[in-house]
Amino acid sequence: MLSIIQAAGWPIWPLILCSVAALALVIERGVALRRAQVAPPGLVDEVLQVLRQGVPSSDVLNKLSANSTLGALLSAGIRLVAQDPRCSETLLRDGFEAAGRSAAHQLERYLNALATIASAAPLLGLLGTVIGMIEIFGSQSPGSSGANPAQLAHGISVALYNTAFGLMVAIPSLMCHRYFRGRVNDYLHDMEQGAERVLHHLLRMERSSGSKR
Repeated sequence: MLSIIQAAGWPIWPLILCSVAALALVIERGVALRRAQVAPPGLVDEVLQVLRQGVPSSDVLNKLSANSTLGALLSAGIRLVAQDPRCSETLLRDGFEAAGRSAAHQLERYLNALATIASAAPLLGLLGTVIGMIEIFGSQSPGSSGANPAQLAHGISVALYNTAFGLMVAIPSLMCHRYFRGRVNDYLHDMEQGAERVLHHLLRMERSSGSKR
């Protein structure tokens, strides 16, 4: 591996940094976007079961908020009803939407950086290719006494290795970015559906409590 890096020349070092950064981002997003940490199965049903017994206490809402991203979204809407039982539908829906935007921002964190690496890596490989071609043409300059095989071989190595390494960094980065983007979209859809169910239940609770009064 070290011999390949030496043969590729200095243009490969930015690609190595990109590969390390991409690997770190993939690992971080892979851990952060686990189902249990974002939207655990059955959480909405558990919340609805608790709400049937009334608005939960602040301690229960704090535990729900710390449970997952979906839990934080649902607890934000339930807190509005806990603070103001006569909260309007518009205010309640705005509260859920604000919490949803915050959750979406959290889920999409670092995805732009991963996409940037996937786009920049081929360009860095192309830069290395151009530098290698310059060295090749330099070895064939009219002022030189014949071709320099060592310089010619080094130029070819720089050109080919950087192109290959750039694609090796870009392709997995792009695939991981598309994969994580799809997971985020699925999570956001599930969270939207869960928030809508809880919202309708809270509105029914308000109507029933209002009719009793």
